Amino acid sequence: MAVLQAILPVFLLIVLGYVLGKRKTLTVESTKALSVLAFKLFLPMVLFTGMVEAPLRDGLDLRVLAAYFVPALLVFVLVNLAMHRAGTTSTPFGLTASFSNNILIGIPLVVGVFGNQGLVLLFTVIAVHSLTLFTFQSLYDSLAGDQPFNTRSLFASLANPLIIGLLLGIVVNLSGLVLPEWADHLATWLAQAALPCALIVLGSNLSSFKLTPSPQALGITVGKLFLMPLLVLLACMLLGIEGLSRGVLVLMAAGPAGVNVLGFARSVPHVQKTSSAICLTTVLSAATLPLWVWLVSLTG
Repeated sequence: MAVLQAILPVFLLIVLGYVLGKRKTLTVESTKALSVLAFKLFLPMVLFTGMVEAPLRDGLDLRVLAAYFVPALLVFVLVNLAMHRAGTTSTPFGLTASFSNNILIGIPLVVGVFGNQGLVLLFTVIAVHSLTLFTFQSLYDSLAGDQPFNTRSLFASLANPLIIGLLLGIVVNLSGLVLPEWADHLATWLAQAALPCALIVLGSNLSSFKLTPSPQALGITVGKLFLMPLLVLLACMLLGIEGLSRGVLVLMAAGPAGVNVLGFARSVPHVQKTSSAICLTTVLSAATLPLWVWLVSLTG
């Protein structure tokens, strides 16, 4: 029941954004304006305030990163190999099957299911999530496609307000600085506006995607919602990661694909199939996420 209570508000906000987008109550221009506010101001404050309060001095268990990113890279490779067997060039399909929407979907679900103590682990993964997977996608594009590896553009995509907010929070935390009361209140208020605004924007953006199921989109969906969390669960069992850490990692892995991957789609067919996979994983994850939380509870 706790899982459903956590999931329902998230997906209702997405549905609200979808309806507002379909009815043109939120136009393309207004959605872009809200998106700028959400991703350049509100969400960075979520990461900033979270890292300021996180117990970073307790140290980092590298098994956590291995349990998440080794399966993610394995899914990335397997999906891309399957695409190449079909005779295609580099695609964003492997990235789509391995890149979870850990901020918009992950943060509210982790807090709802595991409480604020799960955020430290979530933010740890987020800190290197884009860096790791976007780097491998850029290398893949340069080796298997016709896109030269561009270090400058890669770092430009990573030097976004979300990463900056997270890093600033780490600096404040480790430096021992204490925010003035007014600054703490301001940051908290801005952070509280983030998730409702961003989820409505996500729903509005999804309303412009054309859902055209294809073998590729269905394959990506299976990889994202079933193979990825299964491999993370097995990795946690193999590495002896239990309890809260196992639950958070599997929940993150079971989330839908992040919209960011569309930036690596180089052709109209790739955009169509990738956007369809994002829609499918977002819709179906409302049913599969409770399943994975239940399976994790059974395995301890």
